Amino acid sequence: MRALAKILTSAAIIAAPVIAVAQISRQVKVIAAPAESKVDIFIGGKLFTQFLYPDTLEKPVLFPLNAANGTTVTRGFPLAPKPGEPADHPHHIGLWFTYENLNGLDFWNNSYAIPADKKHLYGWIRTDKILKTKSGQTGELSYHANWTNQQNQTILEETTQFEFSGDEHHRAIDRITTLKADTQVVFTDAKDGMLGLRLAHQLQMPATEDQKFTDNKGNVTVVKGGTDHIANGNYLTSEGKTGNDAWSTRGIWCKVYAKMGADSVSIAIIDHPKNPNYPTFWHARGYGLFAANPLGEKIFTNGKSEKNLSLKKGESVTFRYRIVISNGDRTMSVDELNKLANTFATRD
Repeated sequence: MRALAKILTSAAIIAAPVIAVAQISRQVKVIAAPAESKVDIFIGGKLFTQFLYPDTLEKPVLFPLNAANGTTVTRGFPLAPKPGEPADHPHHIGLWFTYENLNGLDFWNNSYAIPADKKHLYGWIRTDKILKTKSGQTGELSYHANWTNQQNQTILEETTQFEFSGDEHHRAIDRITTLKADTQVVFTDAKDGMLGLRLAHQLQMPATEDQKFTDNKGNVTVVKGGTDHIANGNYLTSEGKTGNDAWSTRGIWCKVYAKMGADSVSIAIIDHPKNPNYPTFWHARGYGLFAANPLGEKIFTNGKSEKNLSLKKGESVTFRYRIVISNGDRTMSVDELNKLANTFATRD
């Protein structure tokens, strides 16, 4: 993705004015701070996100994510908790990429909340090199990381490239992640994977029934149905599935949208035809987890079929995703999202 304005140019020919007028891309600054294990990304002089990779986190994350108007679209907890927001699932931080069952290790659910005597059941993703940072009309960030067990033995090597861009009403991320096996590996079909995003409170769906959450320590939180007057979000997939019906279905893209302050805000995740098991399954939950998981087939089909992706030592697999955040008087339309998906499909 060279720049969001360039991506949207072809869409603007027949798209609505919100896209047609948003053609001036903002300059992107990518600023590495290795002493703090972070990289700051600014678009148009405003903080868009930070890439965080300290040893205190079990995986690298982009946190927070901000819309073009400065509204934060990710939950604050556990790094920067906000009053009144849910405090479940402490492993849900910003935007991340992990998996629940890789050679029997759970990379997805690992967090500070796991008891020490259970940690050996979980995996870490440790970033050891920032390979590239580049500022300009499109910002670039590349890093290398190792997927390891508790003994720090590498199972997979990860190389990820981010491209960041934006204009007056949009922010966009292209994420290209290649995983290379250092040993024979199997991604056993599991529910929790792979590209995950934890949404701000407003983007959650309003709950009509009581919801019970159990964290990694066994603590139970109950949210009473009908009492949350902040959540007003909804999902829509490329196949027309909405709300809770989006979960476990396939689609080229899925967007979540809500009113946040005076603006309509949306986040869309777009799949790529070269990804394994395209189009992906959506692990999209009303309580605020928004994830694309192409490798959960057995779960999402109730056992009718399964994937169980395996790699021999030295083999690799690549996952490509586009994330687009919009704000304004309305959210991005189906036509606009289809055009963005078609454009994304043409890149390697």
